[in-house]
Amino acid sequence: MDHNIIENYLINISFASLLIGLFISWLNLIVKNNKILIEIYNVLTIGVNINLGAFLSIRWIKNEYFPLSNLYESLIFLTWCLLFIESTLLKKTRNKLVSAILSPIVLLIISFTSLCLPEDIKVATPLVPALQSNWLIMHVSVMMLSYAILMTGSLLSTLFLIISSGKKIKIQGNSYNNSNKIILKYGSEKIDTNSSKRSEKINFLQGIDNLSYRTIGLGFPLLTIGIISGAVWANEAWGTYWSWDPKETWALITWIIFAIYLHSRINKQLQGYIPSVIGSIGFIVIWICYLGVNFLAKGLHSYGWIFS
Repeated sequence: MDHNIIENYLINISFASLLIGLFISWLNLIVKNNKILIEIYNVLTIGVNINLGAFLSIRWIKNEYFPLSNLYESLIFLTWCLLFIESTLLKKTRNKLVSAILSPIVLLIISFTSLCLPEDIKVATPLVPALQSNWLIMHVSVMMLSYAILMTGSLLSTLFLIISSGKKIKIQGNSYNNSNKIILKYGSEKIDTNSSKRSEKINFLQGIDNLSYRTIGLGFPLLTIGIISGAVWANEAWGTYWSWDPKETWALITWIIFAIYLHSRINKQLQGYIPSVIGSIGFIVIWICYLGVNFLAKGLHSYGWIFS
């Protein structure tokens, strides 16, 4: 059977599975403790991960280079990373909202990849000399993984804002030290959780806030490594570490946004609401860096689909 036909089957099966998974993840929010639905969702997620892994492996074997040379392949890899992160978080936290917020994003990405991209972008082509380097795997894979992790953390920050209804909730004690004392400020009311009973909502918000912080804390050093490796690769390919290419500039902006987020978490006066706003902004900035610059700006990283 032709490789292209197999690839199309794998993508179509993944799309259908993700669509079913989206409805199941939302249904899980309504139906409490339904183990059957949870298991079905887990099987679908693992199945899509295997499908996309097989897709990338087929491309790798067929073309003899790691499949991250164009937008189509990088979007598939990003989807694979997001699903892997989702599976890991679900296993660790068993929080159904994680799948509820990630599944629509993953479905949108695979839908855009399958239905919106021109066919010529999907076709694998021989690598240009600048891409014929081991840095292709090192730089691009680390950048895409960091994007996936940071997107997840940003979505959790957005979830925090949604659940808190946009009110300025300050959570102190969970990121700048190891103290078990947690003081929450909800509007003008302060609650010392050592002396009063924790409400279910506050406990949940604390968990989401911590998960967002830990996730972004993991993605940030990967983003840093990705940017540095890209600079080294650029010097080998074009003779300069930094050329202020639009992609490079927005990668730096992305790095600064999440550096500000992490700094705000260290500041005990800025816990909860403000870091979550910064994290939510980071989600938009990542997409501008990843897709917006590629399509709308001219540079070494542009695909030139919208403007050429």
